[in-house]
Parts: sequence; C-alpha cells; structure tokens
Amino acid sequence: MSTPDLSAFHIRKWYLQIEDTLAGETGAPADGEPLRKIVIAACLRNPFAGRYVEDLSSWIAPSPELGKEFGRRIREAAGGQAIESYGKACLVGIDGEYEHGNALLTNPAANPVREGVGGGKSWVPSTGKRGGPGTVIDIPLAHKDALYVRSHYDTVSAMFGDGPNRDEVVLIWAFATRGRLNARLGGLKASEIKGEDGLV
Repeated sequence: MSTPDLSAFHIRKWYLQIEDTLAGETGAPADGEPLRKIVIAACLRNPFAGRYVEDLSSWIAPSPELGKEFGRRIREAAGGQAIESYGKACLVGIDGEYEHGNALLTNPAANPVREGVGGGKSWVPSTGKRGGPGTVIDIPLAHKDALYVRSHYDTVSAMFGDGPNRDEVVLIWAFATRGRLNARLGGLKASEIKGEDGLV
C-alpha cells in the first residue's frame, strides 16, 4: 500500500512490532518453538474528533477494506508461520471517543483479518482507551479457534511514539504463533480442540 488513503480512511502511519521469546521469565528454555508475537497497527485520522456524531455507520461500512489490509500485512509479517492466537485494541486520541475506535473493531473489519490468518472461530479479545503519543496499551490474546484453550491466554504490550495525535486513532491487531512458554495450568489443550463453536 503506497498511498495514505484506503477507502474512507486516511492512514498516516503503519506500525509493525515483532518479538520472539526463547525462554521463560525465570530462564527456563522454551518447551518447543519460540513464541513469536506480532503487533500491526495503523494510525488514522478520526473524522469524528471533537464532536458528537450519533451515526458512525459511515466509518463501519468501509471497514472491511481496512480489515483486508491488516490481513495482508499479518500474512506478510508471519512469513509462513501459522498464527494460533489473536487480539485487537484501539488507542483513541483525546479529542475522540472510545466508541470511534471500537467502531473499527467490529465484525465487518474483523472478519477479513480472520480470513488473513486462515480462519478463526472464536471471538477476538479486545480492549481500548484514550491517550496520546507514548501511551502503552496491553492487548489481550486468546486462541483463535477455541477460547477454552487456557495456554493461549496472554498479553502483548505496544507503544507508539508519535501517535495518536488528538484527532487520530491507532487501530491495533496482535497475533501469536503459539501459547505461553511452559504453560502448565491445565485446561483444554490446543491439540484437543474441535474448532466448531469458538469455545472448544
């Protein structure tokens, strides 16, 4: 994507954060492959900043195009690795409402992202808040096909040094290639999921 304009959205900047964890917090080696977490975010202009607008459908309706671009970018960033977990968040500049960011995290935008990671049966854990440049946000993660897989409950933190401005929204998607390292709290295993209802 070489232009700031994508459908109805004016995007100032894309962010990509990748971290690979090879050992646990106390130094125990990974029980298998390293854990890769990927954060992809877009900083875009908020057309509703500074005013109350009852109907936000003009932003929701074209949001599938934004979701497709996130889907394309996660496929590129994953480099062939399978994605097992996902999560989403928004960081809204202080002239906007949380509702403005959340409008771009609903199913019309989320479904193309699911397609981008090879499908996803479970609902996507989500969070959001208002803030400015340098605000840290913690994005929840869960298994993309079965929420009851306890080993995949996780979090990834992200910070964007120059966004959002007062009249911007940073829209964020996060992904992981596996569950927590050395997870040992029981529950449904990823190898046991049926992937039918998003729960088991």
